[in-house]
Amino acid sequence: MTGDGTVVRLLTLNALFRGDVRPRLRALAELLERGGHDIVCLQEVMYRRNARLLQRLVPALPHRISSGAVLLEGGLVILSRWPVTRSRFVRYPMLPPVRTELLMRKGAQVAVVRTPGGELAVVNTHLSANRDDDWSPGNRYTRIERAELRHLAGVLGGVDPALPAVATGDFNVPRDSPVLAEFVTAAGLRDLMAGDTGPTYRPTPRFPAPPALDHVLVRPAPGRELDGRARLVFQDEVPLADGRRSYVSDHFGIAADLVLPAGGR
Repeated sequence: MTGDGTVVRLLTLNALFRGDVRPRLRALAELLERGGHDIVCLQEVMYRRNARLLQRLVPALPHRISSGAVLLEGGLVILSRWPVTRSRFVRYPMLPPVRTELLMRKGAQVAVVRTPGGELAVVNTHLSANRDDDWSPGNRYTRIERAELRHLAGVLGGVDPALPAVATGDFNVPRDSPVLAEFVTAAGLRDLMAGDTGPTYRPTPRFPAPPALDHVLVRPAPGRELDGRARLVFQDEVPLADGRRSYVSDHFGIAADLVLPAGGR
């Protein structure tokens, strides 16, 4: 708590479901356990056993939200320091072209977290990837992403307007994209990293100049402003249990300090 309200320390990260998944998740768990985060939104956790591993290794965040018996719906997990009073998963419409990504059942987690400063709605999402790396209006994947964002705007429209809300995750849409701007306006959101076009996906020889694809977007409630600041984290290699070093993911994380004003319900 501060004199002006409650600071909620939120983290979002696409955890990457390929490669040394379990060793990287163990390293990530160590970072989360000592990182002081209050709410963590993860994408590409994929399997129930991976979610159980994180819950076991991160006792500082005892409240876990995910759905799916073996394969997690959307690959999504929310870990929270504070109780989650209600939650649901909303699946995005399945649109062509046919692709293996459809097996991930992408969508959005909607959760309400009871923070010391009142309830906060948290939406964790992972949109379809643009396999062409072309976000022009006529691209086939841009059409899919626009449809998913319109669906997500409707989901946010169904969240109690009396609650401040944050929508975060791997949107797979650049921060400066007109498609994202259209969504942000329609949903009444504000981008905490607006104007920052540095990559959130780790540059590679094949993709040397990726855009910012991960976002933290906030929506105030009547009489309850939701402010904050955000920064990139997890940019450096970390040690694995076997002595090797690795990045925790092919994405950087975003850590955001959200300020909930005093007087929330």
